[in-house]
Amino acid sequence: MSQAFPFLSQRPVVCLVTDCRRLSDLTNESEPAERLVRLVEQAGRAGIDLVQIRERDMGGRALVDLVRRCVEAARGTPTKIVVNDRFDIALAAGAAGVHLRSDSIEGARVRKATPPGFLIGRSVHGLADAAHAATAGGLDYLILGTIFPSTSKPAGWVPIGVGELARATRVVSLPVLAIGGLTVARVPEVARAGAAGVAAINLFLAARAQGGERQESGLREVVDAVRRSFDTSRPVV
Repeated sequence: MSQAFPFLSQRPVVCLVTDCRRLSDLTNESEPAERLVRLVEQAGRAGIDLVQIRERDMGGRALVDLVRRCVEAARGTPTKIVVNDRFDIALAAGAAGVHLRSDSIEGARVRKATPPGFLIGRSVHGLADAAHAATAGGLDYLILGTIFPSTSKPAGWVPIGVGELARATRVVSLPVLAIGGLTVARVPEVARAGAAGVAAINLFLAARAQGGERQESGLREVVDAVRRSFDTSRPVV
């Protein structure tokens, strides 16, 4: 695990995953990229640890520009920016790291091509997947899911459940963040299962759906609720 990111050794790690397509603009008619940069600013003030820029439909040049703006928006806050799968763009834009897809290049190979202190995470979809990724090396953390039914997944997608999360956290030494179908009410379940934190899209975007100043305060309230849930829900050994 990278020593450059001590927040990974603390519970919970809170990660916001972006999706421009789901960002509704309730205050003006700005473009989706503008709304995303504003979201990153709010995430920094709300105390979110990681923002994963996951804009898979965006071209390389536009994505570099967006990531650079997000890095600048988070400057001066504890929030770190990672880029979904494109470590070349993460490096070019000055991001803190990359988050690899489950079917992407192995973390150890990325580690050889990136500077010291570069953050590398990976998506995994079950215990065997998590164990293999951790054993292969080069990673700082894993995101495991989907845990609960999620509107982000197509019909017929079967969630792996809290039990699989608990088994993975007992076997894997890396921090394992839970993703998929998370709500504030479900956070205590993943905390008791031993998760190191949570990663989500809808959990945080729903908190901003009130418009105006309530966007940021709603986001902060969700982050605070997540942290309280981990404080009061100890892992079941």
